[in-house]
Amino acid sequence: MEEVRFQDSSAFREAAESLFLAEKAKLLAVLPEADIQHVGSTSLPRGLTKGDLDIQVRVRADRFAEAVVMLSSLYERNEGSSSTEHFRAFKDDGAVPPLGIQLTVAGSETDFFWKFREVLARNESYLQEYGSLKRRYEGCGMDEYRAEKKAFFERLMTTEAFKELD
Repeated sequence: MEEVRFQDSSAFREAAESLFLAEKAKLLAVLPEADIQHVGSTSLPRGLTKGDLDIQVRVRADRFAEAVVMLSSLYERNEGSSSTEHFRAFKDDGAVPPLGIQLTVAGSETDFFWKFREVLARNESYLQEYGSLKRRYEGCGMDEYRAEKKAFFERLMTTEAFKELD
């Protein structure tokens, strides 16, 4: 069973930001029209992280298939994530820090990662609640944590703070 472990995000912020800038340049070289967003815990002003970097690549619907091909040539597909006509996940576990890339169609039902970042960055109470959730699941199984995290973000999507970002 894979256990989840968290650390203060400040320990990873510099490395994550450096890798983000390098990956953003690489991504824009092959997908110049994409909107590249630093998302996930290392993009927040403070909090706990598993120590990875998450990037959202947002493209128009008519560019999605091309983007899948381009990202497949640069990164490993994350087979543990869902795969739809609006979403694909990629990864590079050898990157420092490890890298996850979420490819989404802008404006689709899966175009929410940047919104989560914004809601958490703008609302201290939600950020603290998310931190508490992580502390509760420290050392627990990754599947348990992911289920609780999913429920938290599904609830966050019903808030006014989230809806006003549409």
